[in-house]
Formats: sequence, C-alpha cells, structure tokens
Amino acid sequence: MPAQLIIVEKSSDFRWSVPGVRVVTAQDFIAEGPSLLQRPRRIVNLCRSYAYLSIGYYASLLAEARGERVTPSMEAITDLQVKAVQSQKLAGLERCLGPLAAVPRAVDAMRIQVFFGQVEDKDLAEFASRSFELFRCPLLAIDLERLEGGGGWKVAALHPLDPRDVDPARDGLFLDGLARFCRRPWRHAPSTSGPRMDLAILHDPKEALPPSKLKTLQAMMRIGQDMDIAVELIEKKDYPRLTQFDALFIRETTAIAHHTFRFARKAASEGMPVIDDPGSILRCTNKAFLSELLGGNGIATPRTLFLTRRTLAGFETQLTYPAVLKVPDGAFSLSVKKAENWQQFQDIAAAMFKQSGLILVQDYVYTPFDWRIGILAGEVIFAAKYFMSSGHWQIIQHGEAGAYTEGRTQAVPVQEVPREVIEPAVRAAGLIGTGLYGVDLKQTKSGVVVIEVNDNPNIDLGLEDAAAGEGLYRKLLSHFQALVDARHRPPTPALPSGAIHRPRLVHDLRDTGS
Repeated sequence: MPAQLIIVEKSSDFRWSVPGVRVVTAQDFIAEGPSLLQRPRRIVNLCRSYAYLSIGYYASLLAEARGERVTPSMEAITDLQVKAVQSQKLAGLERCLGPLAAVPRAVDAMRIQVFFGQVEDKDLAEFASRSFELFRCPLLAIDLERLEGGGGWKVAALHPLDPRDVDPARDGLFLDGLARFCRRPWRHAPSTSGPRMDLAILHDPKEALPPSKLKTLQAMMRIGQDMDIAVELIEKKDYPRLTQFDALFIRETTAIAHHTFRFARKAASEGMPVIDDPGSILRCTNKAFLSELLGGNGIATPRTLFLTRRTLAGFETQLTYPAVLKVPDGAFSLSVKKAENWQQFQDIAAAMFKQSGLILVQDYVYTPFDWRIGILAGEVIFAAKYFMSSGHWQIIQHGEAGAYTEGRTQAVPVQEVPREVIEPAVRAAGLIGTGLYGVDLKQTKSGVVVIEVNDNPNIDLGLEDAAAGEGLYRKLLSHFQALVDARHRPPTPALPSGAIHRPRLVHDLRDTGS
C-alpha cells in the first residue's frame, strides 16, 4: 500500500492524530530529498496557502517532480488561481445546486465548508462532492448567494482553507472526509482533413527578448505558404478566435500567471496541437521542479540546494564561492545572481525572498559558452553555442531601464556535437514531454552538466538556424501538420491476438534527421 503523507506549514496546524498517516512540515518535505519514506506515496498538501511561489505551491510542485501523487496537484492549484478556468468550472458546479428549500427566505447568502468533498448539509452533498471532483482542493470555502427573485442560488466565491479554519465542532466531518479520501483510489480531475493547415503563432510585437523576432516569424509564414500551410500571427487580443485555427505555436515568453498559459490551456482543451503545451510550461518555468526532476532521474546538474527563510541562518557552512542564487520562475537571467561572499549572499537572498518563498542555490560552473540543444519530439533539430556576454559571467547582461547586451551565438551542425552533450540533452527533454525544448548544458573537464530545460527556445534567422537553414522551419511546420493530420485519422485497429508488435528503431543520435 502507498504511504500516506500530510504536508502542513507548521506542525501545530494539524491538531489531529490519524493512524497510518504521517504529518510533516513543508520545510522538512522540501529538505528531505527523494529518498525518505517508502514510495509511492499519497500526499495531501494542507499548507496555509497555494499562492504562486508560496511554500504550499512548492510542496505540490516538488512532490510532482518526485513522482508523488499529490492533492492538490499543480494543475488543480493553477485552476484555483486562473479566473477564466474557475468561472468555467463554476458554471458546471452551479447546476448541482438545488432550491435549498430548508434555508429560510430571509437568508440571502451563506458560506459552506467542504472537507474532501464532504459537507454537513445533506441537501448539498452532491454539490460538495462535485466541487471536490472539479477543483481537487482538500478544504474549500464556498460562498453562495440567492438569485434575484429567490428562484435559486449561485456561487459567489470559492477559495481554499487551511487546517486552522476547521472549527473543532466540525472535527468529525473533517476526519471522516480524510478517511474516505485515503481509502479510495486517487485520480486526477476529469479533465476537414487534407494537406492544408491553419497555424496560429502567438507573439508580442513589443516584447524586448522574444523567442523569435518578427523577421523570423515572417520567414515561417513564407515557408508555410510554400508547404500549403497557412501561418497567421496573432496576439493576446485574439484569444476569442483561437479555436478558428488548427494548431497553436507560442512564440512569446511563457509564464504560469500569464495569458500564454491561458492560450495553451485553451488550445489543449480543444484538442488542438500546441507548442508549448500546458504541461511543458508548468514543468519548465520553475527551476525548482526541474532541479528535482533532473536529479531524481540521474541526470548530472550543478550541486543544487534549496534555501528558505528558516534555513538561511545555518546555510553558510554549505556554500562554496562564488555561489549562484536563482528565483525558480525567473527568465532570461533576470532572477539569477552571483554571490562572492556571505554578506553578498545574504543581501541577494533577502531581495529574492520578496519574490519567492524558496530560492535555488547552485555551485558556480564557469565555461566560456553554454551548449543549447534544440529538441522536437525527441529529435535534435538544432545546436548552438551561446557565449558569455563580454566581461560578464552570463549570456545576457541586463542593464538599467531594460537595456541588455548578449553574447554571440554560434550554430553547430548537429552531427558535429559531441555525443556526451547530445545524450543528456535528449534524456532531459524526454522527462518533460514531446514538445519543443531548448536544453542548456555546460561541458567541463569533469563532464557535462544540464543547467535547465527551456520550453520555448529561441529560434532566429542567422542564429540558431545558421547550420540547419530553412529545413529547421520545415521540420517545425511538418511536425504541426502531422499532429493535425493525426487528429482526423481513424484510430489504429487493435493487433490480432498473438500478433507481435515490432517497435520502430530509434534514429542514431548522430543522425541529423534530414
């Protein structure tokens, strides 16, 4: 049987004794690494908040990176915070609300508490159960308001609770809900043929450091026309007409609390092929998740430590200088700093804690350039060397008022990239998914280490494409076309009994794929 684990922010938050269930603090869970306690585990995250980059957010994020089954999942946490998703789910939930005839007419509003889908009022039992199925949040407060005319009720607001919100008078309901939940299987929440395809490319013409500049996107439009593929550039304002297209290619910097993620979710929910898909965005935009995922799967990375406010005091003994500090969700080196001594380290950490409840600390690894390996659906499609900005220790050096300087980019034919660079890049990308990724690596005398996996790698004319040429864009467009065609293709019949399935051989990593 899987082990049962409950995560709280402080031990005192969980005042109950539950046989067979272990209670740990989020700090201890984050610090434990991937080896403590039997696996697999079923985890209930009862932290005080699931807000973006809070300790509660990281508890679920790292649990998923470690392969745990956690409630709420990262998808559920995101749904709770994205208003458009929440509104869509609430519309379906309200259909479970009956007339509630037992409620006095003088009552126009009320709040109910739902613990693991359980509620005190039997008239609301179906509604409470459905709320848990839709939002997968262990403890919920739901505000109801009577509709005008008194003919029914609507959901006015919904937000998570933490264990301190459970009134002692409701202890029985809480423990019954927890017991029922732990006994049952844990499941995730229910989530015209022809050669021509309409591909939307989402971009922001005002973005300073876009993954692809306008001239590159215009080249894709031209190449698409040559391939009988209609490519159209869209912007944030075009969200209402997204479903007019067959597929979506996101070419602006992605983030969870951002319209790019909303576009990805919408496309995926409609069955449209999308790069970047929501799962890849979730996994790649947080360096803490990536660190845990890569390390847990035996991929070499720089030594990485997790720092919280409570662990700062005793952290100096674990450091070697220079040390690199990172806000997990930063992009383009904006939230990556280097400390040369303990005083600098403390000053940088204090500033970063204003943005995030957790900081990554890594050993500094110097190389004159980083490898960037571009991978599409498991195939290497480009390679480049990114050199450090002149006189700086990073590829991009940010200045005042948004100014920046970049090191030079040197494209490298894929067949000329050392195998010891290609292999970990392909393995790392495979842990994320089957989309388009840019894997950053450093090649040192001690070996190759993976720095991170990016979900929307830069691809620009004369830079990343300098070795592969127009064929790089044709591969991208052909990939989308194949995915769109697969949507309309009849399902493959099951193999007859006794038939032997022979898998297709994987291309040698040295193959250029041309």
